[in-house]
Amino acid sequence: MGHLTARDAYQNLEERINWFTQGAPPTKTLYKILQVLYSEEEAKWMALLPIRPFTIKRAARIWNTTEGKAERFLNHLCEKALLVDSEYEGVRKFVMPPPMAGFFEFALMRTRGDIDQKYLSELYYQYMNVEEDFIKDLFWATETKLGRVYVQEPVLTNRQTNHILDYERASHIIDEAEYIGLGTCYCRHKAFHAGHPCEIDAPWDVCLTFGNVARSLAEHGEHARLISKEEAMDALERSYSSNLVQIGENVREDPAFICNCCGCCCEALQAARRFRPMQPVATTNYLPQISWEKCVACGKCAKVCPILAIEIKESRTRGKKRAVVDTDICLGCGVCARNCSFDAIEMKRRPIQVVTPVTSTHRFVLQAIEKGTLPNLIFDNQAFASHRAMAAVFGVILRLPPLKQALASKQLKSVYLDRLLERGWEREKAKRLEKEDSGER
Repeated sequence: MGHLTARDAYQNLEERINWFTQGAPPTKTLYKILQVLYSEEEAKWMALLPIRPFTIKRAARIWNTTEGKAERFLNHLCEKALLVDSEYEGVRKFVMPPPMAGFFEFALMRTRGDIDQKYLSELYYQYMNVEEDFIKDLFWATETKLGRVYVQEPVLTNRQTNHILDYERASHIIDEAEYIGLGTCYCRHKAFHAGHPCEIDAPWDVCLTFGNVARSLAEHGEHARLISKEEAMDALERSYSSNLVQIGENVREDPAFICNCCGCCCEALQAARRFRPMQPVATTNYLPQISWEKCVACGKCAKVCPILAIEIKESRTRGKKRAVVDTDICLGCGVCARNCSFDAIEMKRRPIQVVTPVTSTHRFVLQAIEKGTLPNLIFDNQAFASHRAMAAVFGVILRLPPLKQALASKQLKSVYLDRLLERGWEREKAKRLEKEDSGER
């Protein structure tokens, strides 16, 4: 590599992080954050790693070292939660998580003495709550959102639960997960150290991770502990009781996390308050409907709404006050309905269904297209090394609407992709015609 100064090492790491569809705008504060999380040596070698999952053999080749030394260093990075690992068909792979939900949070998901967590929390607060560029990029750089809200299932009636889809249930995600991890809430931990403690004194031990992320965080460095489905449901019930909002990865299948969020500490809910009417996360498919006859304008629903989407207003025509929901910003979480003592709030399905990406790959591709970073995702320094990975990406592109396909093709400027998309579109058209013909018969 030649000689690198400390600034070179951290600047290279900044550039590496910003190859993600989700990046981190470079500032002096980010530089200080990276100095806390990474040693100069760690920054130097992390900056060389691929965006996509890689093997020990691949890392050793990039670093020009032995596989034994590479594995020891990779294990060390996993222990600091700067990498997460997984195993597929007997092959161990590693990947660098994005800043959020990723290595920013992992640093505060347990109490640890190897870094100054108070100083780090103050830096996080400066970077996210004062400077704002990171938050704006995180939540509004793409149409497809990083996170989505889950409706609080206990507020739904039996009739409504017949219409809720499995992937809309936090309980279903818990029931289907192979591994479940429980960690400290990063948001409330950060806010406490930064001098802005949680206003509602919500529980800290309710941060849920799933799958390989949960297993890796638990096995390396104890950033989470593996728990049973029963313990996970207990965390969910405690979160419901504390009026917390469930925000998970914006996918239908195998989400990596579900956070239980308060309006005073969570970056997403804070952003919803500060930048309304822009939505930082995907909403549920529900909206609260308030009954004129039952509402007594007690104001409890307005008080507990995590994003201040409810006001008590007087009707000019009916001559009485009642709660009014701003449906343009409402998340559809159901916290208001849970707290109404007069059964005046009922959760109703939204008139237009919210579209949720199927998998993480689906979400990554959509966000990369929207942000113009699809070439980074495809032509990483592991490009075309994994036919399975490439097939997954192209498979997602082929199932996108024509406009998104055209944007993907334009960004890649690839004759090969153009032809691939053309063939895929022809096959889809043939299938539709076949269905129409069979319907006519």
